[in-house]
Amino acid sequence: MNDMTQTAPASGLKRHLPLLTILVVAVIGFFTLRDYLSFDTLQDNRETLLTFRDSHYAVLVLMFLALYIVIVAFSLPGAAVASVTGGFLFGLWAGTVYNVIAATIGACAIFFAARAGLGQALAARLDASEGTVKKLTRGLHENEISVLFILRLVPAVPFFVANLLPALVGVKFRNFLLTTALGIIPGALVFTSIGVGLGEVFDRGERPDLSLLWAPHIIGPILGLAALAALPIVTKALRGRSEG
Repeated sequence: MNDMTQTAPASGLKRHLPLLTILVVAVIGFFTLRDYLSFDTLQDNRETLLTFRDSHYAVLVLMFLALYIVIVAFSLPGAAVASVTGGFLFGLWAGTVYNVIAATIGACAIFFAARAGLGQALAARLDASEGTVKKLTRGLHENEISVLFILRLVPAVPFFVANLLPALVGVKFRNFLLTTALGIIPGALVFTSIGVGLGEVFDRGERPDLSLLWAPHIIGPILGLAALAALPIVTKALRGRSEG
């Protein structure tokens, strides 16, 4: 009996270990890497990177993907810098593809880490809940794709939250993967396009303006897509009221 009681806590701790590792690395990285994963570092090494790209393109792509995945998976500072760097090194279309691939893989890593531990237990409690919580949980699962698209498309939602929250409420992984890969494309295009002209910005002694994402002609269409994603939820709600 004692062996069983000792094994259970150890097993529970093991399930939480991936998420705990991510949180610890994220905190350490926040205080230690902010000055390294920056545009200053990119500017100081721009010629070296461009020369290496021209002679070892495939190797640089793999290195870029690996670094970006680590940044996203461990929620390290520098995700925006990485996205802009993708455009600077590889151009708009290739850079966007690489950015989306890396960000999606990193997001999936957080999803699995969270679902393996805390998410598994919390999702089970939500499924067994009653009353208002049960209604909200049922509504979420009936509209998973719409809700997940909204999380991805609304810029005010931090990327880490959009990765972690779905795992904690038990959404299907295939829906998470689909909405992540497609939902981050608009933002990726914006940041990658900033990177395309980064060389000229550096030559002027300036820093890239990441506030471009909030310009009306950019944020307007993105919010329009978010509204379109919310349309099925609104339609179901209105239909339910009319039938009631």
